[in-house]
Amino acid sequence: MGMAEKSCDYFLDVLASKAPVPGGGGAAAMGGAIGMALSNMVGNLTVGKKKFADVEEEVKELVEKGCRIIGELKALVDKDAAVFEPLSRAYGLPKDTPEEAAYKAKVLEECSITACSVPLEIMRQAYAGIKIHERMGQIGTKLAISDVGCGVVFLKSALISGYLNVLINLGAIKDKKFLDETSREIDRLLADGSKIADETLQLVIQKIK
Repeated sequence: MGMAEKSCDYFLDVLASKAPVPGGGGAAAMGGAIGMALSNMVGNLTVGKKKFADVEEEVKELVEKGCRIIGELKALVDKDAAVFEPLSRAYGLPKDTPEEAAYKAKVLEECSITACSVPLEIMRQAYAGIKIHERMGQIGTKLAISDVGCGVVFLKSALISGYLNVLINLGAIKDKKFLDETSREIDRLLADGSKIADETLQLVIQKIK
């Protein structure tokens, strides 16, 4: 049974413990999945209402996309743990001789590149979820519009958390091409995603007031 399938109490207890996983990446993925579920709730409350008949099919599509994102983020909770364990072991390798130090640096770089893959994917999924919230905030039922605001805040947090978890792994990587490409992508996702999330939150606030 994966971490995401266990009880909330269990997840929080392990997260708060000295156990190496789950950590920030797993928490980001879980938080993102919760945020996406909130948008889906608004969508499901919108579907079937005569007032929203003209956008019903679009809302259904948004909910379907949201379901896929929730599934991806839940899977990333466990994937984050899986890629962190070899990285954790690599940090414990000896470096007493030049040969050991070179081997440790090589293994650390390889494991760090792999470890970047999960928080980067969390950022991609969070960005996609933020875009769904943007549209749901525009066409979803006003009765639950506050939940669009709550959901997009969760996803922005997942986006930022993913960014931090990529950054912390870049320090052990010397591959310039990988560093440049990854840095460009995470900077773009963070900037664009945060802007859309902030605009969506403001839209929600305006609709409530």
